Amino acid sequence: METKHKVIFDTDPGVDDAMALYFALAHPDIELLGITTTFGNVTVEQATINALYLTRVAGRETPVAQGVSAPLSKAPGQPPGFIHGDDGLGNLPERIAVPGRAEDCSAAEYIVKMARAFPGEISLVAVAPMGNLALALKLEPNLPKLLKRVVIMGGTVSEPGNVSPVAEANIWNDPEAGDMVFTAGWDLTMVGLDVTHRVVLPYDFFVRLAQHQQHRATDTLQHAVHFYSDFYSGIRPEIGYGCFGHDVLAFVWLVAPELFKTQSGRVRVAVEGIANGQTMMDKLDSIFYPQPGWGEEVPHTRVCIEVDTTACLQLIASTLNSDWLKPVISK
Repeated sequence: METKHKVIFDTDPGVDDAMALYFALAHPDIELLGITTTFGNVTVEQATINALYLTRVAGRETPVAQGVSAPLSKAPGQPPGFIHGDDGLGNLPERIAVPGRAEDCSAAEYIVKMARAFPGEISLVAVAPMGNLALALKLEPNLPKLLKRVVIMGGTVSEPGNVSPVAEANIWNDPEAGDMVFTAGWDLTMVGLDVTHRVVLPYDFFVRLAQHQQHRATDTLQHAVHFYSDFYSGIRPEIGYGCFGHDVLAFVWLVAPELFKTQSGRVRVAVEGIANGQTMMDKLDSIFYPQPGWGEEVPHTRVCIEVDTTACLQLIASTLNSDWLKPVISK
């Protein structure tokens, strides 16, 4: 039997990031070693505040290392407060004071330090723009050999994008970093919109979760998901009152890959022009293309293309409803 998955969680919390974080803390097969933060859904400073808050109110003192604040070269944009709230958690009406501060090292330094300390053991789950991974690669070119695997929530192959007709937000926010990640050569799985748009989490689930657990952490999550569901139900009324389970599916793949169908191929990212941020996959693999950038030097990515929606929802529900919460850590 495989031991627990040692995980570093690279994130920009964010409502769906909070769902993913709590799934990781709740699942018995995941050992969350640390969290690295980046810009995206919120500023990197707010992402760090949220990571510290979410873990402490759940009773955990997980290390948090703050990372990049802007894309590698693309002009930075504004965080989407209309989706996640200006604070990233649906504009919480109040927060209790919690202890803790970010690590002294940067997110990239933390990733490298931990990968060297546990060579071949750590799974890095990244659900945000990929700047921290790109900088970690520059610090340690052998990082793909030091990490056991990388799982990203990002990109899309066939499903329409969510920031353009062809681009998903995490990759679009920092396309150069995304292309570095897809071409680095690690054991890489992409959990993109092709599957995350197949898993809708009803808001009522989070109401029942908060009633069952009766804990500040689940109250916080319920509030955040209410704001998030307002957004999604406004632009996608066909899903009912709820939201997509984007980021949590990266952890679902980690612990239950049998719930997904995948296809392997070379993936590249468009870094400029109207297709900026598009994840393009070579589905044929055997054809020689005169266009450079698709040769054998480009490693394959495992891309999730189908998902067992019912089984995913059952796993998420059973995990979050389990006895995992601890007393709040407050000042």
